[in-house]
Amino acid sequence: MAIHPSAIIDPSAKIHKSAEIHAYAIIGANVEIGLGTIIESHAVIQGPTKIGNNNHIYSFTSIGGDPQDITYEKGQESNLVIGDDNLIREFCTINRGTEKEKSITRVGSNNMLMAYVHIAHDCQVGNHTIMSNNASLAGHVRLQDWAILGGFTLVKQFCMIGMHTYIGMGCQINKDIPSYMVASGVQTRVRSYNVEGMRRRGFSLNAIASIRRAFKAVYKESYGQLLDNTLSELELSEADSPEVMQFVKCIRSSKVGIMRGPIED
Repeated sequence: MAIHPSAIIDPSAKIHKSAEIHAYAIIGANVEIGLGTIIESHAVIQGPTKIGNNNHIYSFTSIGGDPQDITYEKGQESNLVIGDDNLIREFCTINRGTEKEKSITRVGSNNMLMAYVHIAHDCQVGNHTIMSNNASLAGHVRLQDWAILGGFTLVKQFCMIGMHTYIGMGCQINKDIPSYMVASGVQTRVRSYNVEGMRRRGFSLNAIASIRRAFKAVYKESYGQLLDNTLSELELSEADSPEVMQFVKCIRSSKVGIMRGPIED
């Protein structure tokens, strides 16, 4: 274990012998840090927080701080769990969960959180996501696998960002974005489907074509009609496409509605 003598480590912290804690880092009570994880100088990690293996947490991050929620009171159960192989850059903040939602904030594995990213209480972040500089998630947000958020993107509380989505820079997300979609613009709305992202990740031409048909059905051909009817038709016509079924599932499970403004031709 490589711990700089200037680091402050609470006696209750559990740190793997292969982890590195650099100068002036502060590791609080009830913190667990897995093998190969590097904590750079001046980072602050509070507990209860469990951090997995081979993460790299850069200087001036604040990990595991109290929830920024007026209903939170000291002594309530409140946890943060971070998986493996995450890159968490300078000045990121990640808060613990509240009792309103199983008392846990969770960040998966293989994520890249660029400088000044904020993840609020009770958020659930999947795997292989990218949050660009200053992107922020309000409380209770769901960010699914392989989603990419552009710089300065703001996501309202309780919203869901589906898997393999791409959100452009400076967007304000106040409703759900279904899987495989692209959203952008100062007046943010879904503009297209994420064909480039799907190609890069090895989706078949058939899968991409299926998502294209689903996108057109929901965002162009049926705009102004009952969404449930369109989804039912997709469940029949695209039943052999797991990608379309995931897209439909996102919409059907939405609690706040989906972004569905008119699309230009």
